[in-house]
Amino acid sequence: MFVEISRELSVWAIPLILLFVPLIGYFRKVKVYEAFVDGAAEGFHTAIRIMPFLVAMMVSINVFRTSGAMESFVSFLSPVLVYLGVPADLVPLAIMRPLSGTGSLGLATEILNTFGPDSLCGRIASTVMGSTDTTFYILTVYFGAVGIRKPRYSLFVGLLGDLTGFFGSIYLCNKLFGS
Repeated sequence: MFVEISRELSVWAIPLILLFVPLIGYFRKVKVYEAFVDGAAEGFHTAIRIMPFLVAMMVSINVFRTSGAMESFVSFLSPVLVYLGVPADLVPLAIMRPLSGTGSLGLATEILNTFGPDSLCGRIASTVMGSTDTTFYILTVYFGAVGIRKPRYSLFVGLLGDLTGFFGSIYLCNKLFGS
């Protein structure tokens, strides 16, 4: 019964939001259309403002991958990570995930196509994708958009969270799905 109610609510959630938000705005005497247009204009200006940061990050990631630096870094870290029980096929994903969401999604898709979604490696890759974030993307784009020039401990904390999410994913998937 709960599943049926949840399914029915999920079908109606977005249409109801699209109906009630303008209605609430109307009753509060908010000019809904004008507020929407102002927000869209502000979003456009924000997109223009973050474009240089985005281009710089994309170029850096492509240079990192195509120069062979990522493969060198993976081969450098592999002995230690294998000793820790980290599958070598997940190392590129662990490196790429803090850098690029699209790049890490491509690597995760490659892992899923190679090993299958129900394999231990596939499950770990999926869990990593859900439990970590693109730290450098966040620092570059979002901090750049609002003008933060000294992020202080943000990089350290973000990478520590990514590392924790990566090793936590391996640990939990090994406990839940391992032999």
